[in-house]
Amino acid sequence: MARAEAKTNAERDHRKGNRMRIAAGLIFAGAISLCASGAAWSQTAATKSAATPQATPAPAAAPAPAKAPCANPNALGIARIVEIDTTGGPGFGFEHFKQLDFLRDHEVVLTFDDGPWPVNTPSVLKTLAEECTTGIFFPIGKHATYFPEILKQVAAAGHTIGSHTWSHANLNNKKLTEDQRKEEIEKGFSAVKWALGGTSFAPFFRFPALQHPPEMVTYLGTRDVAIFSCDLDSFDFKASKPQTVIDSVMKKVDKLGKGIILMHDFQKHTAEALPELLHKLKAGGYKVVQMRAKNPVQTIAQYDDEIVKDAKLPTVSSRPVSSVVQTISE
Repeated sequence: MARAEAKTNAERDHRKGNRMRIAAGLIFAGAISLCASGAAWSQTAATKSAATPQATPAPAAAPAPAKAPCANPNALGIARIVEIDTTGGPGFGFEHFKQLDFLRDHEVVLTFDDGPWPVNTPSVLKTLAEECTTGIFFPIGKHATYFPEILKQVAAAGHTIGSHTWSHANLNNKKLTEDQRKEEIEKGFSAVKWALGGTSFAPFFRFPALQHPPEMVTYLGTRDVAIFSCDLDSFDFKASKPQTVIDSVMKKVDKLGKGIILMHDFQKHTAEALPELLHKLKAGGYKVVQMRAKNPVQTIAQYDDEIVKDAKLPTVSSRPVSSVVQTISE
């Protein structure tokens, strides 16, 4: 009697299992169909929009790195943080833009161009960390693709990152077409985005050699990108030794009383000069202002794709090491 009852229960469970497997199969098939339909729609939409460059919506701003307590009681620090609404492309730096005078007496903004670069950029980052202060970095797009890990270190330290074109071309060069100038700007932004692993960054831009073609200034305004000139140029790329950089900056900032300072983390002498320069700024009563963007930059899909193609990314394997590498002799 018990065996008969067990057999009946087993048959009932078997039929129930079959019904569940059939239902699961139908659900799976429906999911596959839905995914295929979605992929087809996506390809159709991409084909329709391919003719016109479209801004790629920037990802939500990454949370700011947790600020570690400052271990240096005499550090220069950060006196004030300001948020910039880049709508319409505002300009900063009295060398070219005089409308937005937001710095108070003895306030400075530290800016660094042309990185990221081995040894020099990490040295600059180390000095800024020791002084618990910050800067704006304007990387060259090509350099960002050469050394993405260094640029990631800049972001991880909480510094503001903008862009400085793709190849540092002088956009006032009459041999460049308008499309080529736009490409220099847009590929620069896309390269920085790629180097940062898709992380959002500021719509801040600095023209190479501070050469500002009016039509490109207008273009950046349509892209809601803030343009940075400077109040004083360190001319560190002409310096023969670190002390020259220190003397140049201090002489100019003491004369102006405040300002956006242009330096280059690409330059060895700047990296070497920075510790003493920050000490002198502190001793002179100067305070650092951090500039952040209200909204991140939106890159254009066409140029994002070009960067991926140019980068010639290697194939990434998800296989375990043991299935890829085997010792055959020792």
